[in-house]
Parts: sequence; C-alpha cells; structure tokens
Amino acid sequence: MHIADLLIHVNETLDSNERESLQEELRKLYGVIAPRFNRETPHLLLVSYEPQEIDSLKLLNRVKANGYHAQLVGM
Repeated sequence: MHIADLLIHVNETLDSNERESLQEELRKLYGVIAPRFNRETPHLLLVSYEPQEIDSLKLLNRVKANGYHAQLVGM
C-alpha cells in the first residue's frame, strides 16, 4: 500500500462541527485514510490517502461539493 498526503486550503472559516462533518464526509470515500484539520491552521485540511484508489482532484471536488471554496496546496 502506498500512502500520500494532500493539503487542501479551505477558504471559509469552519467551526468545529463543520470541520468534523467534512472530515467524516471524506472518511467515507474509499482510499481515504485520515482527513484532519490542524488546530493552529484551521483553513488547512491534510488528507492521507491511497493514490491508487482515489486521486487528489476527487478529494478536492468532494470538499467543493459540500459548498466550500478550496484549492490544492503544493507540498
């Protein structure tokens, strides 16, 4: 299994319930291992995932499908 990390910048300021809900939404996707927001940088969502199962654009599009403006951040 190969694991990759992806950083997504969410433009909106999400409260703790919104962050948890988005993390749970991403966890439901096959190939996603651990989506998590950082407390010090609440606009940044780090997603650990299996790139052979799901790609970064599908992850970004799922965030956007939840009504948020977001973009991938180069690491």
